[in-house]
Amino acid sequence: MRSSRRAVGLTLALISAFSFGSSGAAAKPLIEAGLSPLHVVWLRCTGAAVLLLPLAWRHRAIVRERPGLLIGFGLLGVAGVQAWYFAAISRIPVGVALMLEYFGPPLLLCYVRFVQRKPVTLRAAMGAVVAVGGLVCVVQAWQGLRFDALGVLFGLCAACCQVGYFVLADASSRGDKPADPMGVSAYGLLVGALALTVIARPWNAHWSKLGGHAVLAGHQVPALLPAAWMVLVATVIAYLTGVVSVGHLSPPVAGVVANIEAVVATVLAWFVLGEHLAAPQLFGGVLVLLGALVAQTSRPSEPAATGPAPAPTEPSTTESCPAQP
Repeated sequence: MRSSRRAVGLTLALISAFSFGSSGAAAKPLIEAGLSPLHVVWLRCTGAAVLLLPLAWRHRAIVRERPGLLIGFGLLGVAGVQAWYFAAISRIPVGVALMLEYFGPPLLLCYVRFVQRKPVTLRAAMGAVVAVGGLVCVVQAWQGLRFDALGVLFGLCAACCQVGYFVLADASSRGDKPADPMGVSAYGLLVGALALTVIARPWNAHWSKLGGHAVLAGHQVPALLPAAWMVLVATVIAYLTGVVSVGHLSPPVAGVVANIEAVVATVLAWFVLGEHLAAPQLFGGVLVLLGALVAQTSRPSEPAATGPAPAPTEPSTTESCPAQP
């Protein structure tokens, strides 16, 4: 059962990473068509929230049972990551901001170890370090590198919000009455969309651009096409599979696997947007994949025995969920 849960969780985590990674290739044509980046993010979250309204109605009991979880997930895992990331790129290069945001997995390991006081396996830690090193190469953070204390702070805030995403996604599947991940995703996106409305001020956007055309892979396509992909795939599918995957894996492992998102985004930018990859980026992509592989093969640490071993008993017919690494 444990192997089966890990396989399902890894599959969902990869689907989530690939879906999240496709957002850049879909968003950039809309930005080049005339929409601001912040308005594109608002469109992404609000469109997904509207599509998930039937799920929100079906799981409406969760609002009464876990209101704090929904508000926290929406503010941190949805709105917080996006808002702080855009604040960071307004002051520092995009590659550096992306690298800072994906310091989330190492910070997550520290949170699990020192705040939750749970054991962290060596493989999970090694995987996070290797993946972050690869990410530095993927985004070529050294290009245009300059120190801006406020920009760095904003990027680290985005990383902390990413930690909140994984911790709260994991918390939703724990406790006496676990929250359905579908409901958590639906209400999280709804809360995030409301928060982003205050920041983005969508009433000032040029929404008429969506009725025109955008350039995708060198071809003119209806602007609604990348917009639909961004909402359906890069947001709805990405969040639904991502939240479920954390419950099957663990926050540290799911966080390291999520680094693949940056590799997917870079590769899609190569094929769809014509942004060619350099040798360091290819090498970095290999390192990210290697780090994810190392992390997902980690096993929970066994607690030390405090007394004599119990007498053998008949094997149970059920197996509990593995402890968090």
